Amino acid sequence: MSFSLHLDEMTVADKLSVMELIWDDLCRNPAALSSPAWHGSTLDEREKRVQQGEETTSDWEEAKQRIRESLT
Repeated sequence: MSFSLHLDEMTVADKLSVMELIWDDLCRNPAALSSPAWHGSTLDEREKRVQQGEETTSDWEEAKQRIRESLT
């Protein structure tokens, strides 16, 4: 399959929407995705920092909303 996107003509909001569509499609079959081993160790380290109060987290919907608001 071959296709082309005119990225230089897309707004940042358009690009984020396309990324969300692709991500949603990929998530339909999580078994087909594999993460490198270092992802697990990075997540473990971040979880420890959150538990120790050294770092905070945001839920994905909240993070997307902040990104969208920063673009307007």
